[in-house]
Amino acid sequence: MRKRAGNVAIPLGTAISLLLIWQLGVRLFEVPTYIAPAPTDVLAVFKNEFPLLLRNFWPTLVESLSGFVVGNLAAILIAVAFVHSRTIEKAFFPIAVFINTIPILAIAPILVLIFGAGMTAKVVIAALICFFPTLVNMVRGLQSVSPQTLELARILSASKSEVFWKIRLPSSLPFLFSALKIAATTCVIGAIVGEWIGADVGLGALIIDSTFNFRSPLLYATVFVSSGLSVLLFTAVTVAEKLVIRW
Repeated sequence: MRKRAGNVAIPLGTAISLLLIWQLGVRLFEVPTYIAPAPTDVLAVFKNEFPLLLRNFWPTLVESLSGFVVGNLAAILIAVAFVHSRTIEKAFFPIAVFINTIPILAIAPILVLIFGAGMTAKVVIAALICFFPTLVNMVRGLQSVSPQTLELARILSASKSEVFWKIRLPSSLPFLFSALKIAATTCVIGAIVGEWIGADVGLGALIIDSTFNFRSPLLYATVFVSSGLSVLLFTAVTVAEKLVIRW
């Protein structure tokens, strides 16, 4: 209990200390609010503009979750195809690498032109930014089975499906969840980037609007909400990992 309390108290105390330094620094040096609002100003926004923040939170949440599911599901299926066919891997893995090298800010306007300014473009952008890390980790996880284990399965006349479900898939789960933790935060980034390019609702749109109108307290509050959404998704994946991986 003492160790757990220390694990909570140390980061919490650090966060409170940083907030106090931020508050004192802004007041001491009389920094204009439109440049850097004090934490109390940001808290006031959460109180006064909560309906506005909540209204823009839901679209970003839906886009992020949809992109998370689509991107990771596509990566898992393609990784399975890569592992079972070296020809498919040699043909398409370089293409996946090439697409991953394109900056998301560069490809986002193209996707908006193709899919329009609706939710579809944001979901595709969020899925795309989740796709490659999960693909690489899943391929590595499926291939991490030792040759001795595969040889034993062959001697026991195990079918390909039995090798996959009972050997390869369980071995890949730690790699998969490591990738899902990354995707849980990057999918929010993808959704927000999509909203920057073209949207009138969502946290990304609210960030752009508050920046152009010099509403810095609202800008900071929106950024904190975006960060909170990423932490929420990351925590959900961590809990799921503990429930699925018990060894």
